Amino acid sequence: MLRCKELGLTLDELEQMEYGLVLDMMIEKSNDEYKYPYKATQKDFNKF
Repeated sequence: MLRCKELGLTLDELEQMEYGLVLDMMIEKSNDEYKYPYKATQKDFNKF
């Protein structure tokens, strides 16, 4: 519930959401603060 409050979700909103969606939102919030060491370039995509 604390994580949902941090996301700004109300109880009414939670009742309308599926459990998986709430988990995805919490995971995405934690990923927002992660500093990725490398950003792919067009050259990387072409190699792929």
